[in-house]
Amino acid sequence: MSSSSADKPSVIKARAGLFWLQKTETVQDEEVDGEYGLVINGHSLAFALEKDLQLELLRTASAHIGVGISGQEGMQAVLSSDFSFAQFRYLQRLLLVHGRWSYLRMCKFLQYFFYKNFTFTFVHFWYAFFCGFSAQTVYDEWFITLYNLMYTALPVLGLSIFDQDVNDRWSFQYPQLYTPGQLNQYFSKKAFVRCMMKSCYSSLILFFIPWAAMHDTVRDDGKDIADYQSFALLAQTCLLIVMSIQLSLDTHYWTAVNQFFVWGSLAGYFAITFTMYSNGMFLIFTSAFPFIGTARNSLNQPNVWLTIFLTSLLCILPVVAFRFILIQLRPTINDKVRHKMRKEALPAPTKPVRVKRISTRRSGYAFSHSQGYGDLVTSRKFLLKIPVRTRPALFTETDSPLAQNQPQHYRTITEEPEGSQSP
Repeated sequence: MSSSSADKPSVIKARAGLFWLQKTETVQDEEVDGEYGLVINGHSLAFALEKDLQLELLRTASAHIGVGISGQEGMQAVLSSDFSFAQFRYLQRLLLVHGRWSYLRMCKFLQYFFYKNFTFTFVHFWYAFFCGFSAQTVYDEWFITLYNLMYTALPVLGLSIFDQDVNDRWSFQYPQLYTPGQLNQYFSKKAFVRCMMKSCYSSLILFFIPWAAMHDTVRDDGKDIADYQSFALLAQTCLLIVMSIQLSLDTHYWTAVNQFFVWGSLAGYFAITFTMYSNGMFLIFTSAFPFIGTARNSLNQPNVWLTIFLTSLLCILPVVAFRFILIQLRPTINDKVRHKMRKEALPAPTKPVRVKRISTRRSGYAFSHSQGYGDLVTSRKFLLKIPVRTRPALFTETDSPLAQNQPQHYRTITEEPEGSQSP
């Protein structure tokens, strides 16, 4: 029962017999203090599905996902569930390992998705004050098209598939790791506001540092490179590098696929940029690729790479410092377990002993069919009959109360005094 229940719940007590007697009793709603679980067996479920208790059951037993167990009872529960497994003991791994990993990956995906798109948009907002709100974009049109489609799609996809804070053995060892997910500590309104503030700060650095660095800047040979196209290339390059570093900081479990996605996206960006800004693409598609020669004229200057390094450092350094201070002052359960992972090592897992199970043959035929092989199926003549080993009877005498399963009366022996005994 929850404290937010609407109406006053009522429980109907019933007794089956010659006459059906009903007695209604009003039960006050209880204040829930602490954690609780709901376990329903067959008899209590039949009682809870009565008309007067259906609403209370649904209010109390509301769940986000459904889990079905495939067994001898049929496949109806499996077909109606989100996840299914063969044995009830697999529920522990589903919740403490895969369920927690899935929720953690989803929250990281949402935070990174909002961060990279808010930062991308806020840079346009700051640029609007310098272009007279003329709707001119600060980035190249092809970069805007490929930003979410190619440059930042695969790295966040690898994060949301392979990332894990601790491995499965430590997840079993410390079930408390499941608690932050129940308390919505990974993603909430507060986390969303922090993400927006972080995006606003990053966008200020990503716009004003390149703008100040490109203002009245010349090349090594004295030629001017302070133009719109060079500034757009520098701003979008800084943005993509900062997003890749931020994703790397959020990744706790690195695989070969994650490495390929992160480094491959950066390599693909520079390859596509140099190709689109080449003379050949300009001669073939003059109106589609106007940034001719911008990449080779800007990215070969040391001051441009120094600006990229300074911008990335100013965006990432506060994040690293804040996380370091937070771990030292208020470490979470995840931080404590990860620290313990580096200090200790769990014992080697023992190989599970396989138990040979004898499976019973069942028919998947619909018993409602009355023609064809329906009679043969219902007769069970085709099933494999396993001979039953007979054991010798424990009681050969059938007249005794023990053999007839009757109640027995035990007697206590009392010793009589010697003087009272008869000669």
